[in-house]
Amino acid sequence: MAIKLTIKDISAGYGAVRALHGVSVQLDQGQTVALLGTNGNGKSTLMKCVMGIVKPDTGSIVLEIDGVSHDLTRMATEEIVNLGVSLVPEGRRLFPKLTVEENLLLGAFRAAARPQIARNLAFAFEAFPVLAQRRRQLAGSMSGGQQQMLAIARALMSSPRLLLVDEPSVGLSPLLVYQTITTIKELKDKYSLTVLMAEQNFTQAMRIADYGYIIVHGEIVFQGDVETLSANEMVKNFYLGVAA
Repeated sequence: MAIKLTIKDISAGYGAVRALHGVSVQLDQGQTVALLGTNGNGKSTLMKCVMGIVKPDTGSIVLEIDGVSHDLTRMATEEIVNLGVSLVPEGRRLFPKLTVEENLLLGAFRAAARPQIARNLAFAFEAFPVLAQRRRQLAGSMSGGQQQMLAIARALMSSPRLLLVDEPSVGLSPLLVYQTITTIKELKDKYSLTVLMAEQNFTQAMRIADYGYIIVHGEIVFQGDVETLSANEMVKNFYLGVAA
């Protein structure tokens, strides 16, 4: 299944607050693209626009699947999920009083994923063995790192082709950040996913990304592959701690 996501000139916000100003991003089949920037610069808003949670004021978001184009700005969130798009939200957004397994089963909501529940559940437990060990444990009683694993696994229960991951490093120790980012790459490679990841940690994100966009005050200010971004003097100064 060939997938291409084209975000063009998106502007969006919340009432009088403008969060995005003419943002354009593109993902091709099998890519991992990183949306980089500090808190409050519009990364999560763009993710929500792709998922239909926030409706943009202007611009277009088109998901092409096997040559058929879908205008996501005109679709409800459940319709977008049914196309094979899944979001790992910032802050994980689990159901704390449900068990690990119950949270995972809720991820298999879309019709196309329901016949694959047993297979996807086995896959989730293979990818994250600690979840299998704690399948009867309440999600809210798990550590931050384990909850992040559960949030990723829940998204994978919907059999997605396009995976959006919003701020996977938030609240995690440096070691867990490294492990989480590595796991995203392993899952992407093993299951032929296309990944859009919003992340503050430039070094860790670009360790697995094919391409990156840096967003500042709701605008894309730099873009390029790892080598291009890492060589940029302003990027080195502000994101890598290297004096220009």
